[in-house]
Amino acid sequence: MKPKWTSGVVEKLTRLLHQSSWQIAPVDVMKNQIATILRVIDFSRCFKDDNIPCHIEDGLYLGSVGAALNKNALRSNNITHVLTLLKSLPPIYTNDIVYKAIAVTDREETNLREYFDECINFIYEARRQGGCVLVHCYAGRSRSVTIVLAYLMKKHGMTVSQALEHVKSRRPQASPNSGFILQLQEYERFLRGSSSC
Repeated sequence: MKPKWTSGVVEKLTRLLHQSSWQIAPVDVMKNQIATILRVIDFSRCFKDDNIPCHIEDGLYLGSVGAALNKNALRSNNITHVLTLLKSLPPIYTNDIVYKAIAVTDREETNLREYFDECINFIYEARRQGGCVLVHCYAGRSRSVTIVLAYLMKKHGMTVSQALEHVKSRRPQASPNSGFILQLQEYERFLRGSSSC
């Protein structure tokens, strides 16, 4: 069953393809149309091919938007909390799941570090209550991976490399952007400094 908010995607894509079919549109318009089409195709792939949460450790899962929308997978993995790292995805299953959303983009200049404590506390609190958490972004490769890495580093005293190796063994496509890696390295130094006091 498709989520309600996906209705109209095919119609929108069809309109984009037919729009200006016999006219040469300005380059900016064509670029925007192509970008929209690619986003729809990518979303369809995530929803169809990457819709199962990856188990990272007891009570912690990582995935894409497809996993966050897969009610059967959420239910079968006993997921009670969802941490969303996207600009716009409204909570879907609010009767069954506690949601927290952080509106961030996947860009090297995005300061995700400022949200580490807030996100880690959300995961800790859910786990303390006996819940299971899915952390996701759009593709489940960069933003959500960065938060899961920060959580593992704080909880287990792992280095960035150790945490990334562990996550990649469960979700091979994990690949935080270079800006997020720098923020994680800074966080590692911070954690080392605070543990030596």
